[in-house]
Amino acid sequence: MATVARKMDVDYAIKPEAVTPAIPTSEWPLLLKNYDKLLVRTGHFTPIPAGCTPLKRDLKSYISSGVINLDKPSNPSSHEVVAWMKRILRVEKTGHSGTLDPKVTGCLIVCIDRATRLVKSQQGAGKEYVCVIRLHDKIPGGEAQFARALETLTGALFQRPPLISAVKRQLRIRTIHESKLYEFDNDRHLGAAKSKERSNG
Repeated sequence: MATVARKMDVDYAIKPEAVTPAIPTSEWPLLLKNYDKLLVRTGHFTPIPAGCTPLKRDLKSYISSGVINLDKPSNPSSHEVVAWMKRILRVEKTGHSGTLDPKVTGCLIVCIDRATRLVKSQQGAGKEYVCVIRLHDKIPGGEAQFARALETLTGALFQRPPLISAVKRQLRIRTIHESKLYEFDNDRHLGAAKSKERSNG
């Protein structure tokens, strides 16, 4: 116990140095000669006049470079939600990393002002959907047959968005990386599944 108490009493603070340590450069390569003259190291902390620490940063600085991970409700479109955020936060620019259909709920990433330049990098990251599937009748093979049908929907597939979709209705290729069955009830004709995709154009 005495050893533990002694360790707790030790001060781990770095004390300022009175003398700047020397950097011997005599054996350095030719191009690095006098390198120690280019960079002067001080042994004490010097406050920087420009900028501030994260804890002292004002709210406006956080908002101007902010990214909001928003849980979009059903009915409003992605464009409407982004317009609401722009009006509420009183900022100049807002953008989102991917369109969600009006009836779809889920994660909508909203970028503000300076962060809007990151939108393109987020759009290529792909999306993950969790859906509830209602069937017309029982499946003779049950859950195993339903899981096999999901596996056939993996890989590069042709897709044309439905009439109710918010995006342009043209034939495109979707690459489904993973399809996973969460739950299946043959008596109620219901199934819950996850799909992870990335668009190819």
